[in-house]
Amino acid sequence: MNKSTYLRRSGLKIMASLILLLGSLAYIMLLAVINGSVGFICAMGVTLMGAVAVAKAMGETIALSYGAIAAMAVGCGVLRGILRYFEQYSNHYIAFRLLAVLRDKIFGALRELCPAKLESKQKGAIIAMITSDIETLEVFYAHTISPICIAVIVSLSVVLFVGNVSSWWLALVALAGFITVGVVVPLTSSAKLKESGVNYRREFAAFNAYFLDSIKGIKDIVLNNAQDERVKEVNSRSDILLAETKKMKHDTTKAAAATELCVSLFIFITLSAGIVLVAKDMLTIGRMIIGVVAVFGSFGPVIAISALPGNLTQTFASGDRVLNLLAEEPAVTPVENGREIVFDNLAVKDLSFSYDKQTNVLNDICMNARKGEIIGIVGQSGCGKSTFLKLLLRFWQKDKGEIAYNGTDIDNIDTASLLDNVTMVSQVTYLFDETIEDNLRIANADATQEEIENACRMASVHDFIMTLPEGYKTRVGALGDNLSAGEKQRIGLARAFLRGSDLILLDEPTSNVDSINEGIILKALKQQKQGKCIILVSHRESTMAIADRIYKVEKGYMYEYTK
Repeated sequence: MNKSTYLRRSGLKIMASLILLLGSLAYIMLLAVINGSVGFICAMGVTLMGAVAVAKAMGETIALSYGAIAAMAVGCGVLRGILRYFEQYSNHYIAFRLLAVLRDKIFGALRELCPAKLESKQKGAIIAMITSDIETLEVFYAHTISPICIAVIVSLSVVLFVGNVSSWWLALVALAGFITVGVVVPLTSSAKLKESGVNYRREFAAFNAYFLDSIKGIKDIVLNNAQDERVKEVNSRSDILLAETKKMKHDTTKAAAATELCVSLFIFITLSAGIVLVAKDMLTIGRMIIGVVAVFGSFGPVIAISALPGNLTQTFASGDRVLNLLAEEPAVTPVENGREIVFDNLAVKDLSFSYDKQTNVLNDICMNARKGEIIGIVGQSGCGKSTFLKLLLRFWQKDKGEIAYNGTDIDNIDTASLLDNVTMVSQVTYLFDETIEDNLRIANADATQEEIENACRMASVHDFIMTLPEGYKTRVGALGDNLSAGEKQRIGLARAFLRGSDLILLDEPTSNVDSINEGIILKALKQQKQGKCIILVSHRESTMAIADRIYKVEKGYMYEYTK
């Protein structure tokens, strides 16, 4: 597979996009660059003052006294420490502030993308993005932007200083060295490191997703005696990740070796050029020493740039994934300032929908429902029943047709008002690692204990809850593993009753319960239909017994038929 499949943007485009996120923090980054540039020049000043003292001792005309030279050397050292502190403080302040901003942006993007777009995303990959990918970007903000700017400023300052104080020939050699080490080597190595870095981040995210999936499904793995196969796959994926890590480290080491070789080569060329200039009387030995020492001590910033590709390949891969998520368009945009409704009736006319805009899942659907009715929808698995319910909540944007509540099309209804009037219980109920009561209060935070218990009685789960050690105060357990699928489903149904919405959408609400509990639930649903409308999706004929009218879905088409 082509590496461009994994990295959609170029490195420069990713850097530009990440820099734009600085916003009002740009002035702090500017301060960090100034502190870093002046600080490194001060670091060079310590050895440079030593070279000046040697040049003065060799008879070079230097206006400064030895005491002043020593004082400047000490002053440069102290100032270097102070400026280095403020440079690092500024860089990390920006980095950690921006990491908080990025996480906030990611959570905001996830809120807009859910629930439709998140159905196809691996939860482990999302967790990896929020944690490791975001932390990888800290390298960019704290150790990339500022060093590049510092390298440019320091390199130009050294070229001008050496040219004016020593020789423009030495300055030219230094410039060639800076360009080679700071531009040519990084560009060459980044081309080789790009693929290995992207592959590593991809395999890391995939391993996270697979490992989290294995932890979530550990019970089923054990029950089906599939642990050996799972362990074998985990080990295989670990080996792949290790191989990518080794390849990346190997390429990084080769790039670092090339950098050191180039630095050593240009130091030798600078010294040789200085000796030749002195031999031809084009430069005094004192000023040659000053110029050569200045060049020798100036490669630090460009070496830092040369080392960036090893980290930037991972940073770009992480940044690309984060930017992809932030740029992804939600399936629907929430309607704000739309029409408020109080549900009375629903009319669906000529509704069609396709996930891929090519093959329709639903075709020209027509149906209607009103308060006081229980509407049944039957059909084989995969025929579009669940999709239809999601469209009634506007989780996806319909392609054509009309979904009208009280005569108002769903696209013109305020999203908050729609969700206040319509509640859906899906086939899988997610329970948070809180108490059962807390999980129920998600539907109605202000519900009284009596209301909670009544809702659970209607869902045929109250008696079970009372058998637990702490009743409604019992913690569910991480991922709801302490409860069976049927118990989770009934708690989800209790949520719907507690919510009290006028339209309740039920997707296979009794698929995981026995016939006795199904009868209790169906009786409660029949009692609830006064003043409400219930749309009930099920493949069980026994469940359809309470429906006032039934629609059947076949091959994407829906029609009403008589029981």
